[in-house]
Amino acid sequence: MNPYSDPKDLRTFGKITEWQEEMGGKFFDWYSGVTEGDSALTEREKALIALAVSHAIQCSYCIEAYTTNSLQAGADEEQMMEAVHVAAAVKAGTTLIYARQMQRQVEKVTM
Repeated sequence: MNPYSDPKDLRTFGKITEWQEEMGGKFFDWYSGVTEGDSALTEREKALIALAVSHAIQCSYCIEAYTTNSLQAGADEEQMMEAVHVAAAVKAGTTLIYARQMQRQVEKVTM
């Protein structure tokens, strides 16, 4: 694990409001509004999306939290792994699309 990370930070995340209560409160209001409960997406779907994004951005805190949230929202291991594979495929595609920039530059330099 990154020596700068501490697993206890996840449990004390709410303390971010201590030095800027107004903005911290706004963040938590917004965050809970988009991640909790059923709306256009079910809470389970939101948890799976968050789990996939957590892997794509490689946030160990988020992976821990959204693994738990996904299970609590009714997702199973197969659904969770599939969500991670979707994130991995999108991230790989993002890397590969930039190959077009490389190809254009090669054409420009070699023509």
